[in-house]
Amino acid sequence: MDTLTAIEALSALAQESRLQIFRLLAKHSPSGLAAGRIADDLGVRHNTLSTHVAILTRAGLLKAERNGRSIIYSVDPQGIQSLLAYLVEDCCDGQPE
Repeated sequence: MDTLTAIEALSALAQESRLQIFRLLAKHSPSGLAAGRIADDLGVRHNTLSTHVAILTRAGLLKAERNGRSIIYSVDPQGIQSLLAYLVEDCCDGQPE
């Protein structure tokens, strides 16, 4: 992961509703949740939710999958692993594990 991609991911999480969405989906990982359920659980308007999940998805933190008429959002494990690896890559004398 490069610096600009890391900044985009961290910026996506640096907003209260998006962080709540991410944390909710992390609790329901790996199966994810339908967009309507996320909106209901968090009390977020559906159009506002669409904007937030789009930002998180573009940042590589979420993935979306169509299931019939619903869109199921879930945490993208590769995106999170890449971000965490970037954050600790210089840690501990090159031995972040």
